[in-house]
Amino acid sequence: MGSGYLILAGAIMLFSWMVSSKLKSKFELYSKLQLRNGMSGREIAEKMLADNGIRDVRVISTPGQLTDHYNPSDKTVNLSEAVYNHRNAAAAAVAAHECGHAVQHAIGYEWLTMRSKLVPIVSVASNFMQWILLAGILMIRTFPQLLLVGIIIFALTTLFSIVTLPVEYDASNRALAWLENKHMLTQEEQAGAKDALKWAARTYVVAALGSIATLLYYISIYSNRRN
Repeated sequence: MGSGYLILAGAIMLFSWMVSSKLKSKFELYSKLQLRNGMSGREIAEKMLADNGIRDVRVISTPGQLTDHYNPSDKTVNLSEAVYNHRNAAAAAVAAHECGHAVQHAIGYEWLTMRSKLVPIVSVASNFMQWILLAGILMIRTFPQLLLVGIIIFALTTLFSIVTLPVEYDASNRALAWLENKHMLTQEEQAGAKDALKWAARTYVVAALGSIATLLYYISIYSNRRN
């Protein structure tokens, strides 16, 4: 499993790099596609929220690039400065996607609810998980239970990655459906928004695959501890 895992891990890392590079190039491309309606990311987000009857969510600007996210705890759609202020297909796609999460929250979308419950557990576990796994491997012959504890904790983070997939894909589907049904974008702009969100979603797929592969690797070490 050792050499096999290294090959698999290397393949996943390469695929991750390719997807990230493609995502960056796509967003750069569609950032040059200016919206004919002249709306900024903030205006797109506010209209989508209003059209879905959501009045208690604020749209705010957050520093950095690709830092866009929806925060269910304080009900804010956080848009990076480029998305918040700019008026292009990439900004429209990201703004609508994050509002898709706000819609999920408003209707009690079950996958988002599950992910939200996992967030505090994963946040705490991530602080010491790697140390437990490392110590568990070093003490595999004398104290194998420690590695088992690490595997259980890592399994929770893997579950989080898996649960994230339907959450992200559903948010994108809601965003694209709203953009199309409300005739917010031209045909070219809509195609660009769809392509950008497609590549964004693939980053989560790669993350989930990498987490699953790593989990299986640790399980194999634990299973073969007597060899």
